[in-house]
Amino acid sequence: MSTNENPLGTRPVNSLLKEFAIPSIIAMLVSSLYNVVDQFFIGRAIGELGNAATNVVYPLVPCSIAIALLFGIGGAASFNLAMGMGRTDKAKYYIGNAATMMWIIGIIVGVLCEIFCTPMLEFFGAPDAVMDYATVYMRICAIGFPFQVVAAGYAHLVRSDGAPSFSMKMNLTGAIINIVLDALFIFGFGWGMAGAAAATVIGQVVSALMGVAYVARFKTVTINREAYIPNREDCLRIMNLGAANFLNQMAMMLLAIVLNKSLSHYGALSSYGDSIPLAISGISLKCMQIMMAFVIGLSQGLQPIASFNYGAKKYTRVKEGVMRTLAAGAVICVVFYLLFELFPGQLIALFGEGSEEYFEFGIIYIRIYYIFMFTYFVQPIVSNFFSTIGKPKMGIFLSLTRQVIFYLPLLLVVPLFFGLYGILYAQAATDLLACLVNIYMFYREMRRPEYAADYAGA
Repeated sequence: MSTNENPLGTRPVNSLLKEFAIPSIIAMLVSSLYNVVDQFFIGRAIGELGNAATNVVYPLVPCSIAIALLFGIGGAASFNLAMGMGRTDKAKYYIGNAATMMWIIGIIVGVLCEIFCTPMLEFFGAPDAVMDYATVYMRICAIGFPFQVVAAGYAHLVRSDGAPSFSMKMNLTGAIINIVLDALFIFGFGWGMAGAAAATVIGQVVSALMGVAYVARFKTVTINREAYIPNREDCLRIMNLGAANFLNQMAMMLLAIVLNKSLSHYGALSSYGDSIPLAISGISLKCMQIMMAFVIGLSQGLQPIASFNYGAKKYTRVKEGVMRTLAAGAVICVVFYLLFELFPGQLIALFGEGSEEYFEFGIIYIRIYYIFMFTYFVQPIVSNFFSTIGKPKMGIFLSLTRQVIFYLPLLLVVPLFFGLYGILYAQAATDLLACLVNIYMFYREMRRPEYAADYAGA
């Protein structure tokens, strides 16, 4: 298929964004339901300690997503860039290598989680009252870790083949299974934390197997056995383009650990205790994941369009795509910002009952911690944009602005002066700073001559 014949290079950009972004958003929303649904049922059945336990285990989520994005986004971007350049003979190796590496790394990490479960939970900041709940949940989730990686990562490979609807079906099927089994296992069988974890794993297994079946019959190229054998050069190319997303998620994992430890430590020094801040953080994070599902889904929908057209030197189509994506992200974040600021108590109440102090701290937490939520769309879209057009160094730098460059230092320093509330102030300042840096670097990129409508360069 030539560059001119490929719909990614010829169809209206707005139409392509709808076709790719909507299924991606639905897929991300469904994927986020794994954690939200667990939190909902656990909160209803167990209460504050159960909510705190899921938050302690949460660092495993960005870890699995990081591996999935490293090889999923990296493989998809490498594939689409190669197809845009007309290198169909090379493109299949990026898909095959990415698929194999997801299984290898996923299995290794899952085994490590089983072996070092207790010390990992201690490192994640689990208080004594929460440890038993967290241990049960983590040991079962570790069994499904490789399937979680494959389900999330293969979805990007499927999308790069021009099948966003099937990618959505993968996630939707797994999530529906998770929701149904959560209710059955927790309330029907009374399995508590174990039931929630088992429901999640079963849903992930089904999604992963659907992805494996699709990749085996890829449409645009044939993925033969040779393509699945890891090759150093191809793996490095894939990891290079997926590094920004990988580091962003790993930074989220690191910060989740530091945040849990900080909430537990400073919470114990306050009137709220060490469990209430952990539980509230978990709830607010799950709610925020729903908003981020829209933003990341938009970004993922842009990926094949931007990668292909940049490879085909159709730069004005690239600019149109990213500008439309940013506009849609801005609208979404403003809507969620208003919901969080106006109805924090109602959001917390969705996840079960709690003490007066529980709700008091929850309202304060959400209103301060997410005060700049309306800027959240900028960093993930802009950093991913640079990676998808083959500029991973800038993508990596921008992906680290929020979690590592700004938030980590502020999270360690500001609470020393303001205690528990300093954690909230640190996040607010971070969001504003990260937004400004990403806007500036994106503005510099858009001033390059190739993005001008009358550009006549090679």
